[in-house]
Amino acid sequence: MKRNSASSLQFLGAAGTVTGSRYLLEAEGNRVLIDCGLFQGYKQLRDRNRAAFPVPPETIDTVLLTHAHLDHSGYIPALVRNGFRGKVVCTLATAELCSLLLPDSGHLQEEEARYAKRKGYSKHASPEPLYTLEDAEASLKHIATRDFDTEFEVGNGIRARFLHAGHLLGAAQISLDVAGTTLHFSGDLGRPQDPLMRPPLPLVEADILVCESTYGNRKHPRIDAEAELAPVIRRVISRGGVIVIPAFAVGRAQGIMLQIARLRQRGDIPAVPVFLNSPMAIDATDIYHRFHDEHHVSVEECRAMYSIATMVRSAEESKALNLRRGPMIIISASGMLTGGRVLHHLQAFGSDARNAILLSGFQAGGTRGAALAGGADHLRMFGHDVPIRAEVVQLESFSGHADADEILDWMKQANRPPKMTYVTHGEPDAADTLRARINREFGWQARVPEHLERIDLERPA
Repeated sequence: MKRNSASSLQFLGAAGTVTGSRYLLEAEGNRVLIDCGLFQGYKQLRDRNRAAFPVPPETIDTVLLTHAHLDHSGYIPALVRNGFRGKVVCTLATAELCSLLLPDSGHLQEEEARYAKRKGYSKHASPEPLYTLEDAEASLKHIATRDFDTEFEVGNGIRARFLHAGHLLGAAQISLDVAGTTLHFSGDLGRPQDPLMRPPLPLVEADILVCESTYGNRKHPRIDAEAELAPVIRRVISRGGVIVIPAFAVGRAQGIMLQIARLRQRGDIPAVPVFLNSPMAIDATDIYHRFHDEHHVSVEECRAMYSIATMVRSAEESKALNLRRGPMIIISASGMLTGGRVLHHLQAFGSDARNAILLSGFQAGGTRGAALAGGADHLRMFGHDVPIRAEVVQLESFSGHADADEILDWMKQANRPPKMTYVTHGEPDAADTLRARINREFGWQARVPEHLERIDLERPA
């Protein structure tokens, strides 16, 4: 198949929305995909996961992965099943986390398709998963790892480096040299004072910058996470309630357990039962023990956060939790209530006003988490409406993403401005607000690309 001879970058996802991170680089006879994520949230976005990939997967030479979260990695099994035969290159911790996240994603999709068929709430007579557990496990054979801050060849005339991004174990910024033109992808940037992860490295020089904008229109409140969490826990426990915390299994669950462990150790909250109901989060917590160089939590505190909770692995144990009464704390995936065991806990506990649902991070538009954050008094789950009378609390201090000021502080450390900055991975208002600030405060050229837009690397502006 003839390839585009010009050097170009095409925005196949994360343009005008937070999820579906996918950028296609065509240069020097190579096709390189930076990230391969799932679209999440609104149905018209999720439908893109089912559409044919914009280029034949077998024509892609390499995938470079910034990190393991599914909106960056979750389409890899489908890409491989549909013909991709190259390598998925990432850091070692990202590879380990993908070995948990991708099979779990395939398993959940199969499980949800079976449940929808059994309960009859799908519009399809025989609903099919996007991909299966078997597809996900097969895709892991394509993963290859590289060390941080070590240049490696991607293809003819293209070299790459992974640089620490904070945010999550293994999370990387990606710097690419394409025949003398430097492209820099921020990935998801962590925070400079994150309680768990080390801060991102400063922006290096780049001709073209592609930067996330998840929190591009806001600032995180300057409140300590423990100070925000403690009064909520005390309040709900005092009335005998159940606290359900939807949390991303990788990153957020570990951060929440760390804060609860610290609060309990100081006696700031009562020692009620805590359950971590996510096999993947349990395994991910073990990985945090093995990568101490990427976070600043001591071995002792890692052990403490692991020991405070009863680990729930089996489906039977999970179902048994729904028969218990409070006070207790349940931490379970998924963080935006898009699926997983946490939905069954909402079904069991969401209708009781004594209970509470603690939202612990960004909630993409169109997700159940965003609906709750917006004040919804019911959620559509498993084909019917579930009333929500439980107290809903949006925790503001647990985000793993840099806010607008922190992104700009990261940018201004570069020795020279990029020729062009593309603002991606944000809802429209967030992306455009950050674009305007970059232009106004730095005088840099910046714009928000359109979905499927292709830009010429020689004329990026």
